[in-house]
Amino acid sequence: MSRVRTVLGDLPPEELGVCDAHDHLFLSSPQFPGQELDDTVAARAELTAFRAVGGAAVVQWTPHGMGRRAADLPELSRATGVRLVCATGLHQAAHYDPELLDQLRDAGLAGLFVAELTEGIGTTGVRAGLIKVAGGFHALDAHARWTMKAAAEAHHATGAPIAVHLELGTGALDVLDLLCGESGVPGDRVILGHLNRSPDPVVQREAAASGCWLAFDGPSRAHHATDWRMPEAVRALAEAGFADRLLLGGDTVLAGARSVDGGPGMPYLLRRARPRLEAELGAELVDRILTEHPGRAFGADWR
Repeated sequence: MSRVRTVLGDLPPEELGVCDAHDHLFLSSPQFPGQELDDTVAARAELTAFRAVGGAAVVQWTPHGMGRRAADLPELSRATGVRLVCATGLHQAAHYDPELLDQLRDAGLAGLFVAELTEGIGTTGVRAGLIKVAGGFHALDAHARWTMKAAAEAHHATGAPIAVHLELGTGALDVLDLLCGESGVPGDRVILGHLNRSPDPVVQREAAASGCWLAFDGPSRAHHATDWRMPEAVRALAEAGFADRLLLGGDTVLAGARSVDGGPGMPYLLRRARPRLEAELGAELVDRILTEHPGRAFGADWR
């Protein structure tokens, strides 16, 4: 029976509620010096603000080694009433110390993913509910292929969904060739992120035809000129018959982007993006995208 694995335990998909399907409460990387998401007080305030505009759940895509603070997530969920899903996985090599990557190669990456999905992250007891990996710009380098093959192995062992960072929205078909073609992962167990950053309708339709989930996230990013095209891209996919493959998320990555620090943050998804999408798609479909779809995408028959 399908269940979404939250930091407070597994629950039926239909109980997830209005969900930000791709975001971050905590995240640190040498690529973002001075902009780390590492403040639990700010994280609680951000969840409270999201809850105040109707949000009920957040899927945090922060993977292994990037400051997930898994031990803090259960209390944040209890305190704010927002359900949280935590990730295992690995991002692009640039986000890690090379020595850590060498250690993970020696230890076995798939085994780490499986342990964090089934036993818990470190000593926290918090189990991850998805595997997050990342591609490159229009290509998959050796690191991406290594992490994705490990993710596929962990999926086959556990049933976990695999969420993929597409660099600037590119490389979707290469990712699907590797995960679904070479590695045998069912299309509906793959979530492709950042589709709004490369609004190529042909690629998006081909990707959707595989059965995967297309996540349109980060609708408020000023430096992504394609974000204003998100509603029309989502509408085009719906009109092409792929309305049931869509997800929406905020993808707050930097501290300055949080609503409590003066940015749009998590509430923007429901406060501004939702009405804009309802004007294009109708309220009924947008409601399904925010409630029903995340439960189906992140729910799994856990093994």
